[in-house]
Amino acid sequence: MSTETATTAGDFRQQTPEEIEAVMAVLRREGLFTDTHRIAYLGLLDPPRGAQRVEVSHDRRFRVFILDSTGGTPRDAVVSAARGELLSNRELDSSVDGEFPVMEEEFEVVEAILAEDPQWLEAIAKRDIPIDEVRVAPLSAGVFEYDDEVGHRILRGLAFHQQHETDSAWAHPIDGLVAYVDVTAKKVTQVLDFGPVPVPAEHGNYTDPEMVGEVRTSQKPIEITQPEGPSFTVADGNHVEWERWSLDVGFDMREGLVLQNIAFDDPHTGRRRTILDRAAIAEMVVPYGDPSPVRSWQNYFDTGEYLVGQWANSLELGCDCLGDITYLSPWVVNNAGEPRQIKNGICMHEEDWSILSKHTDLWSGVAYTRRNRRLVISFFTTVGNYDYGFYWYLYLDGNIEFEAKATGVVFTSAVPDGPTDYASEMAPGLGAPFHQHLFGARLDFALDGGACRVVEEDGVRLPISEENPRGNAFTRKHTVLATEQQAIRETDQSVGRTWIVESTESTNRLGRPVGYKLHPEGLPTLLAAEGSSIHKRATFASKALWVSQYHEDERYPTGDFPNQHAGGAGLPEWTAADRSVDGEDLVVWHSFGLTHFPRVEDWPIMPVDVTGFKLRPEGFFDRSPVLDVPAPRKGHCSTDAGGGVDTAKDGNEGCCSA
Repeated sequence: MSTETATTAGDFRQQTPEEIEAVMAVLRREGLFTDTHRIAYLGLLDPPRGAQRVEVSHDRRFRVFILDSTGGTPRDAVVSAARGELLSNRELDSSVDGEFPVMEEEFEVVEAILAEDPQWLEAIAKRDIPIDEVRVAPLSAGVFEYDDEVGHRILRGLAFHQQHETDSAWAHPIDGLVAYVDVTAKKVTQVLDFGPVPVPAEHGNYTDPEMVGEVRTSQKPIEITQPEGPSFTVADGNHVEWERWSLDVGFDMREGLVLQNIAFDDPHTGRRRTILDRAAIAEMVVPYGDPSPVRSWQNYFDTGEYLVGQWANSLELGCDCLGDITYLSPWVVNNAGEPRQIKNGICMHEEDWSILSKHTDLWSGVAYTRRNRRLVISFFTTVGNYDYGFYWYLYLDGNIEFEAKATGVVFTSAVPDGPTDYASEMAPGLGAPFHQHLFGARLDFALDGGACRVVEEDGVRLPISEENPRGNAFTRKHTVLATEQQAIRETDQSVGRTWIVESTESTNRLGRPVGYKLHPEGLPTLLAAEGSSIHKRATFASKALWVSQYHEDERYPTGDFPNQHAGGAGLPEWTAADRSVDGEDLVVWHSFGLTHFPRVEDWPIMPVDVTGFKLRPEGFFDRSPVLDVPAPRKGHCSTDAGGGVDTAKDGNEGCCSA
């Protein structure tokens, strides 16, 4: 067995406002940031990893996207905050490289420009709607057949009628109308008006007493208390230790939560063992399925185009998080390069999670029960009409789980003739186009700190034969995915397909490679046609699994700049080289998500829908890693208020005998 222990090289603290200011000082000194420049992104780079790891690497490097608001050359720079040095300064050609993410200050630009455009005013006047009651959603443009959009920052606008200040405008889509706006030149390039469509009249104000009715009075309080405090500790601002787990909780204005140096203290060997160098949701795309000329371009890369991290909510105790909560308040940057803190942006707590293990043995008389619990690390973000929760769960038995929670308000359209082949009817005349919410997880595996490979596992039904005369036998098939092209895979629930990440250097006491198994949900991946614009740009989402060699500059499955990029960047570009991923420092990319055919019940505000995946140890430990979990404490198995009886014997510290 390998004697490697988990190591960390570099400084994994979250970025500080002082560091942001130091980076900006370098950019100003070098003449890269003036009054006309804007910061589209600023984030802390990871120290090199795997074979590229530098054992002493505490240089805090920051990557910055600098946009010239006058249309000058965009720049991708790297700065050392500690040394005050500009490490690189790359000039970009947006017509080739793609545009920087949509900036916060551009959100209001589209509506303001349209409010003075003659074509737009004429179209709104046809619909007899006051212009000051028109809200315009600023929507990323994608890449289509418009040659005049190449090299220009374009946003598209769909309109909604907000009838009063607190009205939910999503209930009143102004359909048959779309505008294209050049946000740098601050001009309208096209207004496409296909004629007035009846605006749905019924309001969608989900806090209105008329719609809510009588509020329930049946709920009794649920109080979650930990009188001795939580079982986890936080050091250096973001290093977490909990129930044999060790990790650093990072945050990025693009990806949001980033978990690093995820390790587990092996109860059998006493070693701290690395599982993942890094885990994050590196991309998210929402493609829509309505082919009408008003909406056929609709698709949003919420991570790469809108930067989900910067829109993180400030969470509230009792509303977003319940129990004994520890918050982290990460720092990001605004478009002016000023530090901005997201107060209580990250929530951490532990939850009871039902039964961990249980057996009542009829021969030995032993009755054994242990309860499970999990550490929850989460944040919530609002991107336009939708709200997303990103939840990472760590369990006592070494399991890791990710769950995305989708809620908010569905994007609406008008369906005056009722539901169509491409949209549901939510309320009279109000539609919601079919769409998907697809996520791309980046999982930098480093089992016991070393190289890995991926093995595909399928269940196999065996025919009746001399060896299997009664036909009851079944087995499994293991296939090593040795190269990047071989490792582009689909799920197959008919054979219970999973993927095992195995160490090629470390074995367990049975001589088998230690591993972790990825359990996918197996729901549909990208449904858009191959060859379509969105398929070219979101190719990562067309397959459930990709595996690539680790390289520091290969960070996002869509490439660095998906906004108005024609496609082919990221995973399809890197894996075209078909590099070996057998015994390498590798990254596992898993695409998963929801296909949403909106229900009537999703209106006027959508109850949470969930999607995700699980990682479970597969021979990583020599035996069960939870034998040391104590029995539940006396008095915690029942409640006097409910008339329950505590069956613990006198003198037993637990309420479940061992």
